[in-house]
Amino acid sequence: MKFKAVLFDLDGTLVNSLIDIADSINKVLEERNFPTHSYEVVNNFIGSGLRNLVTKALPETHKDEASIESTFQAMMTTYRENCTNKTFAYDGIVELLDALKSKNIKLAILSNKADELTKKIGLTLFSDYFDIVLGLKSEATKKPNPLAAIEISNEFGVSPEEFLYVGDSGIDMQTAKNANMHAVGVLWGYRPKEELVAEGAQSIISHPLELIELL
Repeated sequence: MKFKAVLFDLDGTLVNSLIDIADSINKVLEERNFPTHSYEVVNNFIGSGLRNLVTKALPETHKDEASIESTFQAMMTTYRENCTNKTFAYDGIVELLDALKSKNIKLAILSNKADELTKKIGLTLFSDYFDIVLGLKSEATKKPNPLAAIEISNEFGVSPEEFLYVGDSGIDMQTAKNANMHAVGVLWGYRPKEELVAEGAQSIISHPLELIELL
């Protein structure tokens, strides 16, 4: 089948945002005199949105809803101001996007990161590539719920079966499967190959330009 569109996850797929995320959550935790976390630990918190990350980062004694909400709001403020400080595109991503655009492939981003932050990062780093950049607007539509992916498919006028869905996590593979898109797991992101395979990856790539072969 000829694929006509590619839907990308953001964090761990297009960009390495770990340092900005970790620095922001640790700053918020320090301000509250809570223990901070290493980059390796924060890496394991990423993938299900910032509220979920905050919940995991808080000490067990402060996981009540009020603490989560106040810390989440502080995280949003801090991360909004710092989300592009040290975040960068992975090697080969810009070359991949150039190649896809030259083939008139439709491109979109779908992230569990808040919509305003997804747009800020996506449009700052990749201003001329994506037709749609969409982040989380409602907890009810968080990936692996396929609703947003299907909406992107409808807006493009391209059937889900003609999409490559590219992500670095099991959640992404589940989303692709739920949306009936071809699930492509990447090995340069935040999650191991074993997770991607277990959650339904149909293809695995270790460098961005390998995606071209799937077209």
